[in-house]
Formats: sequence, C-alpha cells, structure tokens
Amino acid sequence: MQTLPDDRKVLLGKYHLVDIALKVVGVGSVGTRCWVLLLMAGEDGDDPLFLQIKEADTSTLEPYFGKSAYTNHGERVVQGQRLMQEASDIFLGWTHGEVDLYVRQLRDMKVSTDIATLTKKEFDFYTRVCASALARAHGRSGDPVQISGYLGNGDAFAQAIALFAEAYADQTERDHAALLTAIKDGRIQAKVDV
Repeated sequence: MQTLPDDRKVLLGKYHLVDIALKVVGVGSVGTRCWVLLLMAGEDGDDPLFLQIKEADTSTLEPYFGKSAYTNHGERVVQGQRLMQEASDIFLGWTHGEVDLYVRQLRDMKVSTDIATLTKKEFDFYTRVCASALARAHGRSGDPVQISGYLGNGDAFAQAIALFAEAYADQTERDHAALLTAIKDGRIQAKVDV
C-alpha cells in the first residue's frame, strides 16, 4: 500500500482482508509464488475486490545488460508495466516479503480469438489490432528519435521484418507437422479440450 498514490491509498483503505489463497500460475510464471486476496468493503460488506500478489524474480535480461536500476524486482515489473501500458491497473504496486512482490487487481481479461475461424478480412483486422497494441506499448518505452535514426529512411527494416515473419511462419508450420507426426507415432500423448 505504501507504493500507491495517496488517492488510491484512500480507496484501498476502505477494504478489509477476508481471505487469501495460493494461486496456480500459468506457464510464464512457473516456479513463482502467487496469492489471491479477497477484500470486502461497503456498508453491508458486499463490495468485493480481488487482488493478486505475485513473486517478481530477477529479470532474464540481467545477465546481458547488468543489474536493474530498481532494487526491488516487483518495482521493476510495475514500472515496466506503467511505462508500456496506456492505462495501467489503479492498484498496481510493489512490496517485499520473503521475496520481491508486485500487486495488481485479479482480472483475467486476456482476450483471444480462434484464428482458424476467421475470414481473411477478420484475420487481417485482428493482426492490425495486435500489431497496433504491440507498437503502442513499445513506442511508449523507446526513444522515437533514436529508433527512427537507427532505422533510417529506406525499407531495409520493413524487408527484414517481413523476411523474419515468413521464416517464423515456416518454422511454426514445420514444428506443428513434427508435433502431429509425434502424436501419430505415439511418441507424444495429446489431449484436446473441446
């Protein structure tokens, strides 16, 4: 709570802790601890707020670029999210327990689309939306003048990205074919959730 702006401290101060549970994390967070907190507020105590507290490890970039400017890895994560997100979680903060931690609201708002069901027009729109979100996030975190100077006026960068995308798509198709062969040969067991 100490890392929140005063107006958010006042809002969070209206809630009290009701319960806490250990959360099973996704693939990207395997090996880290994560907790879910249920807080309640309101006259009847019927205004819930779910917060998530996640362990923040050393950045995987640290061996290559040196130690982070932040002594708390939770703060590093939070500052990175604030930099890249146009509007971040109002309760985003960090703390330290046995390990460095960061706090955010628990909302599973990841949106995904079954791209196999999209028409070409829908797929093109979907890829433009994804590219725009990615570009905006990275545009907020880099120095536009330096990036523009690095890229120059030619189309070498655009050509390189196109070649990379094609090579990546080709590799993905080869990997998928190898996976299907391994399943067919019985080397890998697969279960499809419908």
